[in-house]
Amino acid sequence: MSKSVCEEEVFTSLFSSHAESLINFIYYKCGNYSGAEDIMQDVYAKLWKECAKVGIEKAKSFLYTVANNTFLNQIKHQNVVLKFEKRSHSQKTNESPQYLLEEAEFRTKLEDAIAALPEGQRIVFLMNRIDKLKYREIAEHLNLSIKAVEKRMHKALLQLRKVSNQL
Repeated sequence: MSKSVCEEEVFTSLFSSHAESLINFIYYKCGNYSGAEDIMQDVYAKLWKECAKVGIEKAKSFLYTVANNTFLNQIKHQNVVLKFEKRSHSQKTNESPQYLLEEAEFRTKLEDAIAALPEGQRIVFLMNRIDKLKYREIAEHLNLSIKAVEKRMHKALLQLRKVSNQL
């Protein structure tokens, strides 16, 4: 008899394997980490409810499809702007105030440039640069061809280079 998603051991393994990347996938779309965590929890609750209908081999695809659909249902045509978590700079540094100001301005311009990318390009760029996923892995997560991922990444890099040359 084959294993089922309804078995606690299998379900726990799926959670351990995919929860973090699922949160990042939604976070890159909505820019709200706690909202991404909420969606991830809803997705796993739905997987548990539907466990008898979802085979182990389809579980990963189920998770990402439900996460994407849940996200789309929540935003209903709102414009999505990516915001990076602001890290407190409460620690003392040896950098001059001028350097810190320029660094903050550069970070803001970089965040704005990434947020201005079309959603598909932004997601591919961040999955590659932040999660260190290979194009093949990104293609699997997004149900795209590797060529489509390469094209999105190429366009994102061109746009970011254009912005950086203006700085």
